[in-house]
Amino acid sequence: MIKLLQMKVKTVTLDQGGGFLVLLVDQEETKVLPIAIGPFEAQSIALVLQGRTPPRPLTHDLLKSLCENLGGTLQKIIITNIIESTFYAELYIQYQGEELVLDARPSDAIALALRWGATIYMAPRLVEFTYDYEDIIAGEQNDEELH
Repeated sequence: MIKLLQMKVKTVTLDQGGGFLVLLVDQEETKVLPIAIGPFEAQSIALVLQGRTPPRPLTHDLLKSLCENLGGTLQKIIITNIIESTFYAELYIQYQGEELVLDARPSDAIALALRWGATIYMAPRLVEFTYDYEDIIAGEQNDEELH
């Protein structure tokens, strides 16, 4: 069996073009996997990271509630692949003694994983799409010096 890499959400940030990125880091915080996401997913992820609860359920809160009420539990998510600059993910849901595997956008999978406290994994083949954490920190410091 392939050994998956456990990841965690470091932050949601803007890229140079004004789009949103979620930054996943490995447990040692040596590698960073940036994934482009939409503004609604960025907000949904950021709210959980900030410990804030919206006054009304967002879509990811609704999905969690629906799954819970039907007796399902999100066990883990896996960022599985990248094809033509698009990342793919899977949800692993325990339901009635079986494991259901559902295709999902990484942004939705991450937003749900944060709400459940589920583990986030990355397929090892995606390591080639990561950056060294130190290079990103150095880049941010250089940007600050320019402004």
